[in-house]
Amino acid sequence: MIFLRLYLEFFKTGLFAVGGGLATIPFLQDMGAATGWFSNADLTTMIAVSESTPGPIGVNMATYVGFHCGGIAGAVLATLGLVSPSILVILIIAGFLQRFRQSRAVDAVFRGLRPASTALIAAAGLSVAKSVLLFHPVPGQAAVQTFYWPSIILAAVVFLALQHKTLKKLHPIVFIAAAAAAGIVFGL
Repeated sequence: MIFLRLYLEFFKTGLFAVGGGLATIPFLQDMGAATGWFSNADLTTMIAVSESTPGPIGVNMATYVGFHCGGIAGAVLATLGLVSPSILVILIIAGFLQRFRQSRAVDAVFRGLRPASTALIAAAGLSVAKSVLLFHPVPGQAAVQTFYWPSIILAAVVFLALQHKTLKKLHPIVFIAAAAAAGIVFGL
């Protein structure tokens, strides 16, 4: 039963998360809350790992959650669930390509999807920023969120460092290794 649910949950995510991997984050937040498969902290970790590994972020996250919940079979089914809607849509569109190319209605739909996709990505970015830059209240204590200064200082240092042209020329793996070292040293 877990395998069918993994496939269906990620199928829904793949069907409605127009705009790529970052647009899947709001859907994944809802999925985590509804299923209990992962917490928001786990999601933040998944995003970090998915951004650091080769491949599309949505596929990496589906594979991670699927593996966590159902081993290799779960990873395969969650990933297939995520990509199935795209494959189906592409197959359907390929069959009607000439008609779609000249359709004003389809053009209007795609123009409407752009802002929706942008909004999903912006919402995901704000959610991740909130998760990383704020302390979260501990159950049983006052519900006050305060700034997590190590993350804010690190973000400022990275922003200022990237203003120098020599650092911009470094290979991305250098930044991934530096981020991993900072995470280990500062416990971020």
